[in-house]
Amino acid sequence: MGKTYFVIGLMSGTSLDGVDLVFAEISVAKEYTYTIKKTETFAYPKEWSEKLKYAFEQSETELKALDKEYGKYLGNLVLSFVTENKIAKVDFIASHGHTIFHKPNEGYTLQIGCGEEISKINNTKVVYDFRSQDVALGGQGAPLVPVGDKLLFSEFEFCLNIGGFANVSFEENGLRKAFDICPVNIVMNYFTRTIGLEYDDKGKLASEGNVHEELLQQLNADPFYELPIPKSLGFEFVQEKVLPLIHLYPISLKDVLRTFVEHVAIKISEVLSTKKKAKTLVTGGGAYNTFLIGRIQELTETEIVIPSKELVEFKEALLFALLGVLKIEGKTNCLKSVTGASHDHSSGVVVAIS
Repeated sequence: MGKTYFVIGLMSGTSLDGVDLVFAEISVAKEYTYTIKKTETFAYPKEWSEKLKYAFEQSETELKALDKEYGKYLGNLVLSFVTENKIAKVDFIASHGHTIFHKPNEGYTLQIGCGEEISKINNTKVVYDFRSQDVALGGQGAPLVPVGDKLLFSEFEFCLNIGGFANVSFEENGLRKAFDICPVNIVMNYFTRTIGLEYDDKGKLASEGNVHEELLQQLNADPFYELPIPKSLGFEFVQEKVLPLIHLYPISLKDVLRTFVEHVAIKISEVLSTKKKAKTLVTGGGAYNTFLIGRIQELTETEIVIPSKELVEFKEALLFALLGVLKIEGKTNCLKSVTGASHDHSSGVVVAIS
């Protein structure tokens, strides 16, 4: 007999768009299946957007306080989501938290959003802090969703997520492989915000610009792209390398966006072109950037599949709900073939109801 879990998954991405919540029914039998019941994105109020954006500058004591405060904030979001949608049964909440630091090669990663606070407010079991154990085992602590891609979306050769960063997962010689390809919206949104826009809708501004060849060559030549997998990216890479490089060139906003779209399309197409005429599932906010998707399509022979709006926007939150199910069941939710950890393991911290 199988078992069914009613789970709320939470995801806050690096691009600070807001918190994605998904209420899903996940059934475990011979295979894992899911039904998305409710979804909602809570945009960050300016206060929280600023707090999270500059959190990496804070002291250890300040971060501990912010971890609790943000946990309360997430807990209250879940509570209003449950109340508004009249959700009667929740077995547990699976929360990714918000990444402040991610330097796995230096042995640390930090996602804030205290699970105890979320649990207290909702009187519900919580699974959180999915990355720390993997980093402690020598892994990258990212990306974590590939185990979900393997279990739920195995009909696709590639599962490509285009959010703050682009990441991809695929099967190779019977093993799941995955890595971060390059920064995407975290960079483009940084520039559109300078003119008061949260993002470049459908890539319209980029489509009106020109590629700056020298900047493009410099972006493409970053040593990160030559590193073997597994590898992952964090905000530090953008702050220390990408933004200073772009700022060296006194070019228009449209030319910056056009050049960066080309950079992203080239880096993604290099990956997708490693398999002939592959079927690629594309999710994340970047799936709506029709100009970027068009450039990727022009540079590859892959069949790009953009699924329902729900899956485009909430796939990561859904897969964190699944990671929570796997943790609760004591099953592997972190693959060493993906993160480079010393062994497969079941990651995450479980907070029981006190």
